[in-house]
Amino acid sequence: MNAAIRAVVRSALAQGVAVTGIRRGYQGLIEGDLNDLTSRSVSNVIQRGGTMLMSSRCPEMYERAGRRKAAESLRQVGIDGLVTIGGNGTIKGALALWKEERVRVVHVPSTIDNDLPGTDITIGFDTALNTAVAAIDKLRDTAASHDRIFLVEVMGRNNGHIAVDAAIAGGAEAVFIPEAHKEMPILMKRIRNWWDSGKHSLIIVVAEGEEQGGALTLAKRLAKLAGSQVRTCILGHMQRGGTPTARDRVLASSYGTRAMDAMMAGKTGTMVAIQCGELVLVPLSAGAGPAKPADQSKFRLVDRLA
Repeated sequence: MNAAIRAVVRSALAQGVAVTGIRRGYQGLIEGDLNDLTSRSVSNVIQRGGTMLMSSRCPEMYERAGRRKAAESLRQVGIDGLVTIGGNGTIKGALALWKEERVRVVHVPSTIDNDLPGTDITIGFDTALNTAVAAIDKLRDTAASHDRIFLVEVMGRNNGHIAVDAAIAGGAEAVFIPEAHKEMPILMKRIRNWWDSGKHSLIIVVAEGEEQGGALTLAKRLAKLAGSQVRTCILGHMQRGGTPTARDRVLASSYGTRAMDAMMAGKTGTMVAIQCGELVLVPLSAGAGPAKPADQSKFRLVDRLA
């Protein structure tokens, strides 16, 4: 997010537009937690994970009165354009402000889950994915040394984007995701075949929202059926932090700059997106729909390559 904030600020200043930072998202907007941002304010932030403006949940935005209060807060200090950066909740709030209060909004898609519809990729996904793959690479050495099965749980409460891509990039033998059901008996048959052929170390990636349970639940079932040691590694919020990848920095910089250009051109009520490799603008409603599911062809690819 910091690379996107930096791009918005410097693009705006280059066009003679003053920028105000809103701390703690919509909660800070409602409470008036605002501060002016200069070029120096965003110096030395592009390599930092997280967000310099911080974030928080805001239950008030679920109510019309809260959204009206947020819009009024903008008007009181003379802010006539809002760039939002975030995932599903953030863009739904932005859409409501646009429709109900006519706030001029441009949204920048940012979520490690990569599940926002309307765009091929969101800020943070590549960094989270590389964090997961690095962990799988390290666990592979241990699994091979001790003839063990490792279940690696990655984030993905409602979708398996991280899990599927991490499984492919990490050479995992199987993956469990919320969007596609994997039958345990079928997996056990494959494990026995691998065992008989001399392959005694396995990596299985599990999305935290997998319908049969997370890694701990699946590990118990698997250990009982396999009759061998099964270890679990839950990466948790480690995936949300760390130094952003070069790809994420470039993506965020492009998104932030395009968002400011759209604002200046009066193309508000939109979201910046990547579609088929092209940087485009789509309506806010396109990004506020149902979450984008993981690619089923990638899910099947894990089995083929195992």
